[in-house]
Amino acid sequence: MGRYGKPFKILKFRTMREDDQSHNGAPVTAQDDTRITPFGKYLRDTKLNELPQFWNMLKGEMSLVGPRPEDLKIAQGWPEEVKAEVLSVRPGITSPASVIYRDEEKLLQGTGFMDDYLKTILPDKIRLDQLYVRNSSLFMDLDVIAMTAITLLPGLRRANVDQHWLFGGTFYRFFRRVFYWLLADVFVVAFSVGLSGLIWRLSAIINIGWQNYLFFSIGIAVFVSLINLLLGLNRVEWQSASPVYAMDLAFSVGITMVALYISTRFWITEPWMPFSLIWLIGITMFVGLVLIRYRDRMFTGLANRWLLFRGSKASISERVLIVGAGNLAEMTIWLLRRSAYTSIFGIIGMVDDDARKRNMELSGVRVLGNTAIIPTIAEKYQVGLIFFAISNSSEKDKERIMQLCESTQAKVVVIPDLVKVLERSIEKIAKQESS
Repeated sequence: MGRYGKPFKILKFRTMREDDQSHNGAPVTAQDDTRITPFGKYLRDTKLNELPQFWNMLKGEMSLVGPRPEDLKIAQGWPEEVKAEVLSVRPGITSPASVIYRDEEKLLQGTGFMDDYLKTILPDKIRLDQLYVRNSSLFMDLDVIAMTAITLLPGLRRANVDQHWLFGGTFYRFFRRVFYWLLADVFVVAFSVGLSGLIWRLSAIINIGWQNYLFFSIGIAVFVSLINLLLGLNRVEWQSASPVYAMDLAFSVGITMVALYISTRFWITEPWMPFSLIWLIGITMFVGLVLIRYRDRMFTGLANRWLLFRGSKASISERVLIVGAGNLAEMTIWLLRRSAYTSIFGIIGMVDDDARKRNMELSGVRVLGNTAIIPTIAEKYQVGLIFFAISNSSEKDKERIMQLCESTQAKVVVIPDLVKVLERSIEKIAKQESS
């Protein structure tokens, strides 16, 4: 079964005897299958029988990497949601599932091997195929191709392959975590050096030449990227990273600027770069490196400011009001900003009855007033979603505030007090340990 459920004929070198038993037997082969010829066994062990499928690939029926095509009758028994997902892409000559189950025949033994295949192996292969479809990328394909080639080597055919080498292996990690940030850093550094040079020329004349400009830009970018690599910053998920990591960026920029100063004094003496220009490059570079890594938060903050400025005239998919300004509210903000739907939420602000928090900003969100203004805020900003994140108020106050929330047109979502749940769990564990 091919893409979109369209059947096609897959090409392989024949490995079975040409008789009725071969044609009428099980669509899956088990260990010591009598239908397989001695030379056919060699072809299957080395996977050379799959080579003709490059013609299927040239015809557009298959791709180099993709879910392995399943027998038509077996695939017809898949759940509809599995068919829709797995068959949304072209089947491949190799796949993560085919690498992990490259010795599938040895796992299937005895007369009931088809039941073992359908109950045990097939569900896991489908799971792997679904993971591939959901996370497919060029870098993942390169990892799958590399692991396919490695596992075909005689000494490594029976080696266990961990899934992370297929779904986030060497190519993926290098291009996404190292090469991507190197390119970003080259862009930031080139811009910083150029901007610093323009600012410097307002008070003094300096002309380092475009060749030296490129040399300095690439050299500084590579050096600062290496420092970031040593500090482990390539493993940071910057969309949800703590602001503390900005100090690590400042450290790497400082080390780079010291190295640049020393090299321009004792090694690269032409063109001469003043200390104040090096200092200016360092400042602009640090700002650029921080902005490009924390850009999602910056855009979210600007969007929130725009919402507050424009009120109901601002266009955004869903406007959010958070009721409460304590730990539970901060956790709600954290979850909203790190969800898959962060781009469609615009947090208008928070409301809380603690007068000391009025007009304060918590986690970058402003406290607009007390809970009495909930209907006014909801109408003014056309709030579509209210998160009820109050934990320390009395039940009577909670009931009053909930009535205010429900009087609006917005949908109300009650956030469970996970903090109290954790505290109770910790207390319970402490009691068990003491007893």
